[in-house]
Amino acid sequence: MASQPITAWPHQPAPAALPFAKPRLVPVETAAPARVAEPRLSALEWSVVALAERDTIASLREPGRIAAALESLFGLHRPSKLANPRLEVLRRVAVFAWRQGWKVPKSELQAFLAEGFSLDHYELVQASIAKRATSNRRSGRGR
Repeated sequence: MASQPITAWPHQPAPAALPFAKPRLVPVETAAPARVAEPRLSALEWSVVALAERDTIASLREPGRIAAALESLFGLHRPSKLANPRLEVLRRVAVFAWRQGWKVPKSELQAFLAEGFSLDHYELVQASIAKRATSNRRSGRGR
């Protein structure tokens, strides 16, 4: 009588689980990682960031009735809002970045994101302003 080979004893693991067994290779399709576009600003947007260097935090507040009357009476000039809401929100974020660094109010950052900018755009603006502010301090020009 011919005997059949025993593949595994009841108290031993199956041969596939043995440490010396070859692993079964399963083909896996790997897709090339999606290329993420670098954040960029247009020339107009960069000019808004540059012009914001001259503005103060006070330029972001709405003047009250008395302040508006005094401004018109004495001919005081207050930077006006930009006509394009996207550029105005960029200006506001840039003014905070020039004056307070990374301490931009949450509401301004939310408005920035709501206008179609991303956090990558925000970091780009902050990094550019920080670099310019550092070079201004080194050359003695200040803000």
